[in-house]
Amino acid sequence: MKVRKFNTILALATVAMLILSACGPAATPTAAPEEPTDVPAPTEVPTEAAPVTALEGDPNGQTIAFWHAFSSGANLEGMTAVIDKFNAENEFGITVENVPQGSQGDLETAINGAITTGELPSLTMGFPNGLSRWYGLGVISALNPYIEDPVYGVNPEVWASIFPGPLSSGTQADGTQVGIPVNQSAQVLFYNFTWAEELGFDGPPATSAEFKEQACAAAAANAADDNPDNDDAGYVIFNGASNVLPWIWAFGGTGLNDDGSNYKLNDEASLQAAVFLKDLVDSGCTLTTPSFPNPELANRMALFANSSTAGIPFQQAAFDDIGSTDVWGSIPVPGPDGTLVVNAFGQMAGIVTTNPDSDLASWIFLKYLTSPETQALWVSMTGYFPTQSTTDLGTKPDDDPVWAQSYDLMQYGVAEPNLPAHGAVRGLIQGAFDAAMAAADEAAIQAILDQLQEDAEAAVAETQ
Repeated sequence: MKVRKFNTILALATVAMLILSACGPAATPTAAPEEPTDVPAPTEVPTEAAPVTALEGDPNGQTIAFWHAFSSGANLEGMTAVIDKFNAENEFGITVENVPQGSQGDLETAINGAITTGELPSLTMGFPNGLSRWYGLGVISALNPYIEDPVYGVNPEVWASIFPGPLSSGTQADGTQVGIPVNQSAQVLFYNFTWAEELGFDGPPATSAEFKEQACAAAAANAADDNPDNDDAGYVIFNGASNVLPWIWAFGGTGLNDDGSNYKLNDEASLQAAVFLKDLVDSGCTLTTPSFPNPELANRMALFANSSTAGIPFQQAAFDDIGSTDVWGSIPVPGPDGTLVVNAFGQMAGIVTTNPDSDLASWIFLKYLTSPETQALWVSMTGYFPTQSTTDLGTKPDDDPVWAQSYDLMQYGVAEPNLPAHGAVRGLIQGAFDAAMAAADEAAIQAILDQLQEDAEAAVAETQ
């Protein structure tokens, strides 16, 4: 009995210990760290919004027709290369149809006919006055929204590098841009440096008085030799507007009224330019030619001859044909006070208004066509000058020094008026200056110019 009693007591003691252990204090848990209250929430970095175009239209997959006047030889090859490159590489899948239309005159006739039929291209080249007239008819689009668009527009630095003379040809008086020059050339004076040096002159004339002195020295030298066939010598005079207008500019005129809305061809500058040219004729210091005066310059009948810089290869060929080693080149037209000018003109291109999709595709090609990169390809294949001063000319200046020297003259470039009536007025200018060369005196010349002004104003009125 004692043993059972002891076991019972032990069991009770064990139970009591278990109960006491279960009732002891619980283990203290580890507290989680508190969230800091002074740490700022992450700041969201702002992202610059992508430019949004203001233009309507989807250019993707568009086929557009480009009418131009590069219809043969290197010019057609060059334009074909430019168009083929664009068609192969543009990211929009735009296809440009290459449509040469003959000469600039043929192209203008084609556009005028298409306006009647409604079968117009998507974009076209044209003379500045032609684009202005077509713009007035609602055929050509204003380019300003395209040029300034944040997505499809022209980089301001690229735009600023376009030569101002040709560019201004595509600008209306109110600032509307209707065309961009595809290329440029200039009407300059071709000049025989070697012959001038032999006549005693150490360089080209800096003023109109020096111009007369040199032209008359050339005429006198030829009159004194044993060849009666070269007695008419000096300056090849041809009174086409492209030649006459630079003389008016060099004498301080512009050919336009103050706001550029009409012509001013009977002012003092125009009068003195006409008097100067007539004096050259009366002094026996000029000659005329039945065609381009390339042979006359090469054969030392002409010391000076007006020409487009596009004619440089033909003039060089004339020297080569007779084996002449004379050094020749281009110079600007000099005025009485030393003003120097050349007639800078660019062949323009503009967008024909059709629909937003086609118009935007046309703009994308026009922007490509007139870019410095494309101009580099164009210059390498043709004899034209680029429209962008930043164009990489490659080896062209070294390969053709006369071309390079002529290109430097673009700093003196002035553009002809782009009024819609200019095609008609050009003919009026030539007729008036032809008459002025035979006029009796200065008063008679003034009367001729007064009639020219009246006729020019009438031509402008007919286009409004």
